[in-house]
Amino acid sequence: MADPKAFRHLYVWSGIWQATGYNSIIYIASLASTDPELHEAAEIDGANRFQRVLHIDLPTIIPTASILLIMNAGRVMTVGFEKVYLMQNNMNVSTSQVISTYVYEVGIASTIQNFSYATSIDLFNSVINFLLIVSVNQLSKRFSSNSIF
Repeated sequence: MADPKAFRHLYVWSGIWQATGYNSIIYIASLASTDPELHEAAEIDGANRFQRVLHIDLPTIIPTASILLIMNAGRVMTVGFEKVYLMQNNMNVSTSQVISTYVYEVGIASTIQNFSYATSIDLFNSVINFLLIVSVNQLSKRFSSNSIF
């Protein structure tokens, strides 16, 4: 954690590890909803394992993947205050400073608390998140006909 260049790698890989369990449960639940008769019919028709995955399993999980993409797009700007704040120290603060930790420092942790400035930064962050969610939702609706709203 003393090397500022290592912070990004540690943060990204810990985030991947953190989200893998939840996302895999969602994908496995989506695959479990596949009708077994589809696989049996494909086997009888002579489809190998790769063809069954390509033509049965992937189309089954595409709606789930698009919904997870929309839900995760809203978390792009929020990044996760807790993990960043806990991994942050004086040696890597130049690399690890994100919007949420900056809002915390400006609004609460500094000696001169500037609540209005911190609120405006967080409001801007929320507006950008909303625009990201709406745009990813529109793209998902256009390409896979699945959307949240």
